[in-house]
Amino acid sequence: MRQPYALSYFQTSPPSPQYRRDGFVVMDGLLSPQECDQLRQRMAEIVDEMDVPDHCRITFSTDHDEQLKEQGNADYFITSGDKIRFFFEKGVFDDKGEFIVPKQRSINKIGHALHAYEPLYKKVTHSPKVQGIAKKLGLVSPVVLQGMYIFKQPGIGGEVTPHQDATFLYTEPLGRVMGLWIALEDATVNNGCLWFIPGSHNSGITRRMVRTHKGTLPLTDFVGREQQYDEDKFVAVPVKKGGVVLIHGEVVHRSAVNTSDDSRHVYTFHLMEAQDTRWSADNWLQPSEELPFPPLYTK
Repeated sequence: MRQPYALSYFQTSPPSPQYRRDGFVVMDGLLSPQECDQLRQRMAEIVDEMDVPDHCRITFSTDHDEQLKEQGNADYFITSGDKIRFFFEKGVFDDKGEFIVPKQRSINKIGHALHAYEPLYKKVTHSPKVQGIAKKLGLVSPVVLQGMYIFKQPGIGGEVTPHQDATFLYTEPLGRVMGLWIALEDATVNNGCLWFIPGSHNSGITRRMVRTHKGTLPLTDFVGREQQYDEDKFVAVPVKKGGVVLIHGEVVHRSAVNTSDDSRHVYTFHLMEAQDTRWSADNWLQPSEELPFPPLYTK
């Protein structure tokens, strides 16, 4: 295990050199504390108002076999790209599908169209600061693929196993997808911050999640397997409240279970450079008539 990663600062440091070298970079101060609190307050309201049917009470996992079982059979997941839907932690329902923890503590994530339908999240996604980052990185025609809120609940926030975002968001050529991961409260080693293998974005990908043929189950499958990684190569990447991590689509990253008493709320979304890029028709996430992938740059 290597030492925690050093921060770069939004106000002074352009992201390009570090991002291109390591496949990720931390930038402090994208949002103010007040903006973070507004996003968290709005999310608390969404959770208070949610009414989730029993058949939609599924868990979210990045484990290969559990993904096939839980998500692959769930139309609720595969049709969530243009909707706001709820995905729960393990062990929060009893055998009758009733909550056994407070519902505010039950959710793993909410996605995948927060960026389109929730005004506060849409404003952050298309903010001048975000557009400025994209322009500094040379993105000509970026579009927004998805937007999610991740809770990392205290005590039960699940592990995210080592993966590459391009496994799920595949393009030809590769290298056209970037995640922006915004900490709405301090992300620390204790509450489940991200860990990265610097430079691992230069080695391609080893598996893909793809849609299966129409009318067959499960609805998704994997081609290939995630390789085993040397734990000593991962570096911890703590982030201060309001900071953002830029994540290359092929960099290997993970996060541990949150065993602390503190949550680790995050708003995250993915961009794709649409110019000269083909979005795979096999990806689980697809644009729809109701929600084509919206351009990042607004006039």
